[in-house]
Amino acid sequence: MKHNLDFDPDHGTAVELLPGLRRLTARNPGPFTFRGTNTYLIGTRRTVVVDPGPALENHIDTILSAIQGSVLDAILVSHTHMDHSPGARLLQRRTGAPIVGCGPHRAARALMENEVNPLDSSGDKDHKPDQLLRDGDVYDASEVSIETIATPGHTANHLCFAISGEDVLLSADHVMGWSTSIVAPPDGSMRDYMASLETLLARPEQTYYPGHGGHIDNAPAYVADLKQHRLQREQSILSEISAVDRSIPEIVATLYASVDPSLHPAASLSVFAHLEDLAERGLATARPDISLSARFKATR
Repeated sequence: MKHNLDFDPDHGTAVELLPGLRRLTARNPGPFTFRGTNTYLIGTRRTVVVDPGPALENHIDTILSAIQGSVLDAILVSHTHMDHSPGARLLQRRTGAPIVGCGPHRAARALMENEVNPLDSSGDKDHKPDQLLRDGDVYDASEVSIETIATPGHTANHLCFAISGEDVLLSADHVMGWSTSIVAPPDGSMRDYMASLETLLARPEQTYYPGHGGHIDNAPAYVADLKQHRLQREQSILSEISAVDRSIPEIVATLYASVDPSLHPAASLSVFAHLEDLAERGLATARPDISLSARFKATR
């Protein structure tokens, strides 16, 4: 994968991307948020705010300053991670606008016996939308219509949004140009993620505006590369466990040898997501049971 790290967030400025579409980047940079969470402002005289970000009052101040003079029709949320959805409640308290979009936080599957969710603190358990949007729903705001595309995988409730009349998709954390998305069980599901890539490959939009980093041109080709990257990673994992059983740390040490060791815990979760999917498809077995501490062996 070729990622684009050339992104200036221009913190504090509402950057115009298209007529009626602007981006504000929150001041929450980090290893999983890149330069910060992107908030999108759709509309002019009336506005829809997409993903107000983390619970940062200064970011909410910046949003309100950017939309001053317009009416806030709705606060749209793509998924319930702490860097995307908590700001919606702060913004609602100050404007009264409804929170619309993804449902409450939920895992892709139930916890297994003795399993601890390693990303439990990253989920926003307090999110409760005033209006739930499902796949194919169209939210009609005063100036714009926004189509909902369900894209589970990164989280079970993840949504992307297409703006009517524009050849663009707000891809949130499902597709980003600076990095591949984290897919970590039990909140995430690799099988769902791959199916959601297929969903986007069937769509016409050529430009994506993601939840972190800059825009993605020729997006279908990039999504196809993402799919191929995941399939190659799957084959690499199968090769690692074809002759002897291996633990996830052993697999990560080999496949991610050139990656900063501080990122190996995240890599372990991604490998676990692949192994869980391979086991469900009968291509791998786990001893004693499927877990982060299990040993895995290919079945063929």
